[in-house]
Amino acid sequence: MKSANKADRLTRSLRALDREASTSRVLNLVAIEARSGHRPEHGEAPLFRNRILNTALVVKHRLRADDIFLFDEIRPNATKIIIPFERSDLGLGGQSFFVGQRGWVDLLREACNEHTDMARDLATLRLIDQLPSLDPFLLREHLRRHGLSVASTYFALSTADMEQMQSFVSAQISLLIDLAYRDAGRAVPGAHAARLVEALLSTDVDERLEPLRETLIMDGESFKEGVFSWKGFLYYKWMLTRLWTELDTVGGEIARLTITGNRDAGTQRFLDDTRKRLRRGILLERRAIMRALDVYDRAFNDLIDNGRPQAFRAFLLRAPDMFLSLGEKVGVIAHIASFWRYRFPAGMPLVADIEDAIDLLQDFDAGLSVSLAA
Repeated sequence: MKSANKADRLTRSLRALDREASTSRVLNLVAIEARSGHRPEHGEAPLFRNRILNTALVVKHRLRADDIFLFDEIRPNATKIIIPFERSDLGLGGQSFFVGQRGWVDLLREACNEHTDMARDLATLRLIDQLPSLDPFLLREHLRRHGLSVASTYFALSTADMEQMQSFVSAQISLLIDLAYRDAGRAVPGAHAARLVEALLSTDVDERLEPLRETLIMDGESFKEGVFSWKGFLYYKWMLTRLWTELDTVGGEIARLTITGNRDAGTQRFLDDTRKRLRRGILLERRAIMRALDVYDRAFNDLIDNGRPQAFRAFLLRAPDMFLSLGEKVGVIAHIASFWRYRFPAGMPLVADIEDAIDLLQDFDAGLSVSLAA
């Protein structure tokens, strides 16, 4: 059972989410249902087949000391499922559990009033748990490559964003495809090159990409896993081109936040220290992200500029593990930027009462705590 304090904090956090705020760390299926539930495709290709689960909140959660005992294995984070008691009022709280904790399948069935095996929904939850964040492009790609076709309404990227991201990724992929087919002694007409780019961006890695796989001297499964993680790196590079500016703005706003309500000296020290720790933590995360992206950039440039595939092949072999670490770090800072902007829209007063401010700062601080301890 949760302590009263944790239950109160969960209730306030749910109330803050209201009917919007999906972020890279939170998938708000309540809001998605309210926004898109009337669309035919939404019902025809749901994320979850159980209707209660399909209006839950999915949260990538940094495990705290009192969470770790729920698991048989040691893990730094987990996927939390929150079933609201009342979808029209998240402030009433909800029932929560983690994917993978002891007895979680029984907890899921009970919460969802479901007595079937729930095989498809369980498989979907396990796939989501494999991802480091809930970034919409990566979530969609991950599900599709494992044979799950889900309506586009569940993924927050707009058509314009998707087109911009595809264009960003295509520019780099085109360079590599040109190199691979040139090395194979084959010319690549423009229209055919575009189809190859589309193939690499799709979930299917098929015979059209054999020259690329041969250039990198990789077996089929390693190539598939490496390509997916590579696309993840490219997605994060695209995303970060906009995120850094927003994060700089949000960092300044956190420092200027006016907090109302009574507090003792200890609470004031906590607020002051947490704000400072957040600014330092965001900086440390940024540096770690840039180091990871630099590994990719150097390997890719060595291949394109010097025609040496060894470094890029080594990158692709390491990419699945690196992708998980990078995704966790990007997810943390993306959540801070997007959830802060949701709570404090541009141009609105930067004012919060003491309880909300503590919850918000604790939430952000918990995500950064591992980096600060490193």
